[in-house]
Amino acid sequence: MNRSLIGTLAALALSGATLVSVGASSATAATEPGSRSADAAATATAETPTHEKGKAKPKPRPKAVTFEGTVALSNCSGAVVRLPRSADQDPALVMSNGHCLEGGFPAPGEVVVDRPSSRTFTLLDARAGDAGTVRATKVAYATMTDTDVSLYEVDATYAEIKERFGVKPLALAAEHPKAGTAISVVSGYWKKRYTCSVDGFVHELREGQWTWKDSVRYTPECQTIGGTSGSPVVDTATGAVIAVNNTGNESGGRCTDNNPCEVDENGEVTVRKGINYAQQSYQITRCVADGNQVDLSLPECTLPRP
Repeated sequence: MNRSLIGTLAALALSGATLVSVGASSATAATEPGSRSADAAATATAETPTHEKGKAKPKPRPKAVTFEGTVALSNCSGAVVRLPRSADQDPALVMSNGHCLEGGFPAPGEVVVDRPSSRTFTLLDARAGDAGTVRATKVAYATMTDTDVSLYEVDATYAEIKERFGVKPLALAAEHPKAGTAISVVSGYWKKRYTCSVDGFVHELREGQWTWKDSVRYTPECQTIGGTSGSPVVDTATGAVIAVNNTGNESGGRCTDNNPCEVDENGEVTVRKGINYAQQSYQITRCVADGNQVDLSLPECTLPRP
């Protein structure tokens, strides 16, 4: 889950590892061993020779995944997201994890709707520079039941954020992602990206008291750490957000805090030490009405209700 930042820093200190953050002068983020930055992936694609006439056409180039629209919270990451029905004049929404709420973890079965909030978010531009600050007016929705998500409504519209800060939101995909999809997990807290693929989907992911359904499992390259919770998971082919990063099995424990386990349809339990996970976000698009208002009564909405 949201592994302690203090614990993360201590572990790095003991191992002699060094964290590299990205300032406004550079868009290249440090990567974990075995991973490849979005910049490297884009460069490799750009250098592919043009195919001659009569040969197979080259695949479309992936979208350049930047930090634009991501945010840093006090303890997590997040992103300004725009839904298919959102309008320029709608109040913008910031997506993160339910376990990143300022009031602490929601209990199993708890759903937060329309709770006042004055939390602030640091907006990042494409090169990971601090573009400005927006403030929440409320927690529009949050839960750790079936999924692990929070949606904050902020005090500025998408148009105002674009005008004042030059920042565009990230589009939230409306369809279930596919296995094998190339992805980038973009952390506004650390100003760092992790690049890998969707390895598959987990029937039930159990961690301590909580159970999440149809979770996204990453391939091993995405070695996310504390503070990356709430990061948008971006489909590098489309640039759309398909999930929100939320947890990983740190030490091989079985279904304990910070050591989620996978449970299949037959109740069989699998533990994958060092593997990290996210919660799909397409369901959110079916629970938000015109004006960016969360409406859990919409016919196709399957998010848990209070």
